[in-house]
Amino acid sequence: MFTGLVHTTGSLRPWQGDQVLIIPDQDLGELALGDSVAVDGVCLTVAGLMEGGFLADLSPETRRRSTLGCRRRVNLEPSLRVGEKLGGHFVTGHIDGVGELLGREATGSAWELRFGIPAALWPYVVPKGSIAINGVSLTIANLQEMGQEMGQEISLTVAVIPHTYHQTTLADLAIGDPVNLEADILGKYVHKLLGSRFQPEVSLAFLQEHGYL
Repeated sequence: MFTGLVHTTGSLRPWQGDQVLIIPDQDLGELALGDSVAVDGVCLTVAGLMEGGFLADLSPETRRRSTLGCRRRVNLEPSLRVGEKLGGHFVTGHIDGVGELLGREATGSAWELRFGIPAALWPYVVPKGSIAINGVSLTIANLQEMGQEMGQEISLTVAVIPHTYHQTTLADLAIGDPVNLEADILGKYVHKLLGSRFQPEVSLAFLQEHGYL
């Protein structure tokens, strides 16, 4: 489990076979074999310790469902430990989809970034809700509802403060760059619980039974 508060950035380099070498720019603290680290929002397992970095395996599924196959600069966050502060939101490190940066606008001392996201994520995003983008916990400022039909892309805007903008790789993104997306897990559970198998059929009898008529 992670919080979406990036501890440092780092470099990702191909290694032997399906392994990659990740070199943090700053100390991530004590790591051990088997520990979990969020790498651009993807939960990876420490498979080996190297001087100044660690090795992790990238499965074919991870390469297909994330941007790690093409990323060289990444955000890094070690897993949350019991008793630590939860300053962001609950992030699992399981990517829901890949989006892209559509626009960037400076607003005073902050930045507004607009991302295109897959339509399948639409049920899980709400204004002022949380989303992890490349492992960064961000608050959704605005949703673009045009073209939300399945198979079409929708967009959302997030406001990024200077500290987050400069201490993560968000400032390095170019228009059109892909990003890893993870919707708020609480929203996904609520959506499942309120899904079709729990949803009653709305009829005149149902409305009368519950006092609406």
